[in-house]
Amino acid sequence: MLESAYEVLLADELRNRGHSVVRQVALTTQYRGRTLDKAFRVDLLVDDVVIVEIKCSERRSPLYRRQLLTYMRLAHIHVGLVLNFGLETMKAGIDRVVNDRHIE
Repeated sequence: MLESAYEVLLADELRNRGHSVVRQVALTTQYRGRTLDKAFRVDLLVDDVVIVEIKCSERRSPLYRRQLLTYMRLAHIHVGLVLNFGLETMKAGIDRVVNDRHIE
């Protein structure tokens, strides 16, 4: 399936379990005094405390973790998950990322 399908289905399942879920959250950033509205989009923001980045790739990539960490820093979120549905098992496709610093 496509990442967008996994995103919709996972959001529905989390909501059915009582979680607050917002899809495609736009993040704004600053660069050299210029504001870039909606420069990035978070796949899922769960309970305002966890960012979930969804992938559907047959390989793991350190780029996915770095992308998620960027989102976490911009959103001031401490914990995030990369969920890659394209690997042989779901367990192999889960990466937990912790943000040790925040962009102020």
